[in-house]
Amino acid sequence: MRTRPLKVALLGCGVVGSEVARIMTTHADDLAARIGAPVELAGVAVRRPSKVREGIDPALITTDATALVQRGDIDVVVEVIGGIEPARTLITTAFENGASVVSANKALLAEDGAALHAAAEQYGRDLYYEAAVAGAIPLVRPLRESLAGDKVNRVLGIVNGTTNFILDKMDTSGAGYSEALDEATALGYAEADPTADVEGFDAAAKAAILAGIAFHTRVKIGDVHREGITEVTAADIASARRMGCTVKLLAICERAADGASVTARVHPAMIPLSHPLASVREAYNAVFVEAEAAGQLMFYGPGAGGSPTASAVLGDLVAVCRNKLGEATGPGESAYTRLPVSPMGEVVTRYHISLDVADKPGVLAQVATVFAEQGVSIDTVRQQGKDGEASLVVVTHRAPDAALSGTVEALRKLDTVRGVASIMRVEGE
Repeated sequence: MRTRPLKVALLGCGVVGSEVARIMTTHADDLAARIGAPVELAGVAVRRPSKVREGIDPALITTDATALVQRGDIDVVVEVIGGIEPARTLITTAFENGASVVSANKALLAEDGAALHAAAEQYGRDLYYEAAVAGAIPLVRPLRESLAGDKVNRVLGIVNGTTNFILDKMDTSGAGYSEALDEATALGYAEADPTADVEGFDAAAKAAILAGIAFHTRVKIGDVHREGITEVTAADIASARRMGCTVKLLAICERAADGASVTARVHPAMIPLSHPLASVREAYNAVFVEAEAAGQLMFYGPGAGGSPTASAVLGDLVAVCRNKLGEATGPGESAYTRLPVSPMGEVVTRYHISLDVADKPGVLAQVATVFAEQGVSIDTVRQQGKDGEASLVVVTHRAPDAALSGTVEALRKLDTVRGVASIMRVEGE
């Protein structure tokens, strides 16, 4: 074993960063044995140096992250500060000064991953980011390495623990969205500002990363169709239950049947209770990967939190350190297919549409005519009503999303339709 330690700089010492530092200290001997050399925490960049950080030598604390990554003796930079800047500049500066990088920054990777990979390749460094997607669940490396010889056609999963907790509580307890969000906040699953989670931005960033790796093409967060869960109601949950379904926020990345394009989307969807994703409870994540040779693979586990995310960071740290010792680098970006990302309107989906309609003869015929004119086939219809008012629930067969959206707009123009109570896609069948 080499006795000279590999030096690690830590950017950020919040929930994840502090746990990374703790594990590096408490598991130092095991990490050294697995790597083939000791690892040494050489500096920790923070914004608030006065805060007490148990187990971390105060002499390592600095507010000058730029000077830390420019030192020249740093072997690996661990970036867990998040956001676009200054993280992007710090990572590229680290590459320029001889360090490889381990990052948990999904937003930056989804926005500017191609440039970061290009910088890593230019300077001969590693860029690893297992922790950017689904916490402790090994997902990036299996896609990037274990399935490198296979053809992945679809990635489908729950990649945000906060929204899964909220939807699970709405389903199991009958709570409304606001009540479930309050509980998620009280338990620490939701941030004080939950927008990134509940509006689907977090899941969309992860979907962009997964689609890029799975399909060997460049997918940015702006390419991902995104819908959050703020409009999901208790009535939607009840409708799903009547259909033998539950509601989940899904990230879905697919290769087109002809192989000429890909799609990436995040939105709430009804899935059958028989589907394995339906049983994913609380704040857990689960992802299905469908490949030609391997078939269906499912990855399941805690998708967030200090310890699970730190576990993924440390796994990458070990791999990058081993590469350093062997004077090698791991896999970089693979974007050789250059497949275009199709817009959501071209995606073939199913809809569950709940309408408030007048309770009188001929309404169903009018509604059916609209579907026929838009080229959308109806699977099932359920109608209930009294005292001049009624509800009509229509589940469609699969059709281009643009046709389904056009159908909804045409339905809104009918005099007999009082309003569209809810619209939700149906997946997993």
